[in-house]
Amino acid sequence: MERMRRFYERFIRLRGNPREIALGFALGLFIGMSPTMGFQMVIAAFCAALLGWNKWSAAAGVWITNPVTAPGIYAVNYWVGARLLKMGWSDGTAQALEAQSLVSGALQKTPHVLASVTLGGIVLGLPLAFAGYWAALWAVGRYRGKVKARLEQTRQRLREERARRKASRTS
Repeated sequence: MERMRRFYERFIRLRGNPREIALGFALGLFIGMSPTMGFQMVIAAFCAALLGWNKWSAAAGVWITNPVTAPGIYAVNYWVGARLLKMGWSDGTAQALEAQSLVSGALQKTPHVLASVTLGGIVLGLPLAFAGYWAALWAVGRYRGKVKARLEQTRQRLREERARRKASRTS
């Protein structure tokens, strides 16, 4: 929980336009749902640079898939994609017990599995990116609003102190 809090605090303090930070984060979340684990940060930073969005927030967004969450995310992506492509989970477990059949079956099914995971990632990644954009925009805007209010309070306090000193010198 402490790590999440530190991540959040570092995220909301990123430099740049809040809209570009939010767009970068949304892009990262979307790419994080793709079956490109191992290359996601590079892809996200490259795309963010091309689009003029925040590269750091894009890289942060891809961490939605990490070694802990990836099995669950990819399983759900596969399930959604397979349903949309009208594919079943498996078409025969008896053959899967033979090693040679397992290897040849896996090689034959690879394009279908990849298509299912990719389609599922797109279908689930779009609403996640949309929600992530608004959440990031709100969080960064809220933080900056608080900082601006504190700065204004400090400025006001300094003005009042300056006015008191000036009044005490003239009396």
